[in-house]
Amino acid sequence: MDISIIIVSWNAKEFLSECLQSLTAETDNHCSEIIVVDNASTDGSLELVQKHFPHVKLIRSNTNVGFAKANNIGIRQSIGRYVAFINSDVKVLEGCLNRILAYMDKHPDIGMLGPKILNPDSTVQRSFMRFPTLWNNLCRALALDTLFPKSKLFGDLFTTFGSYDTIRTVEVIFGCFWMVRREALNQVGLLDENFFIYGEDIDWCKRFWDSDWKVVFFPYAEAIHYGGASSSNVPIRFHLERQQAILQYWEKYYSRPILICLLLILWFYQIVRIVGHTVLYIIKPSKRIQAAFTIKKSTACIRCILKLRNKNV
Repeated sequence: MDISIIIVSWNAKEFLSECLQSLTAETDNHCSEIIVVDNASTDGSLELVQKHFPHVKLIRSNTNVGFAKANNIGIRQSIGRYVAFINSDVKVLEGCLNRILAYMDKHPDIGMLGPKILNPDSTVQRSFMRFPTLWNNLCRALALDTLFPKSKLFGDLFTTFGSYDTIRTVEVIFGCFWMVRREALNQVGLLDENFFIYGEDIDWCKRFWDSDWKVVFFPYAEAIHYGGASSSNVPIRFHLERQQAILQYWEKYYSRPILICLLLILWFYQIVRIVGHTVLYIIKPSKRIQAAFTIKKSTACIRCILKLRNKNV
């Protein structure tokens, strides 16, 4: 078996249909399997797979167990020498899997690889980042990355200073599309199920690097990522999940004093956002819906930060 493809889905029926159509065409040339792990969808996703994609192995969960745990369920059922983790809102473009497979076969030191990710309008979507540090979080909170956009010193964790047209090693590949070597997976271990959704990509990439496996961005294979297929169902909840995942990652790897410093930086960042968008709400009526939503998100994040800060003080 060349490739096991694992798709975790939650109430993303239309996206899932397009994803599976694109994969069905792509996997004709390989000995491969497609595994869908459904996190208790109620939108007809299960019936869609059963009726229109009978070749797909469908695993049903009675509850939403989260992204990391659902992927681990799929891993345990997979047998491919490579495992592709593809979001349900991703459309794989022609030749994508062929090119990735050929490149990884020629470079056995690569443990994880991510293709070029495109927006629906074919513009390039950000798909890799640096590991978070106190410094790059502070640069973002103080808007130094915006004031000095060409400065490597003041760049935030998303400032990568490199072309999206060249093959390069990167620190973190976003979790919308990974290709992972089975040998590396066996050494690094499964995804950390303490991360419900978000944060598991940073954690897993760190563990790959710590185990001396390269993480690589490969622009000669492409996929479209629509984004937000599941998170758009409950946006505030998923924004809060992202904040909690960040704090979980720092709790896992850093000491209490460093974690408290991070909490202060994040608290300052969210306060500035609330103040700024409150002013925007007052002076620009046309922006009130967007501003109110941002204020609501930032307020929820502050509650999360204060809760963890009280725990660690």
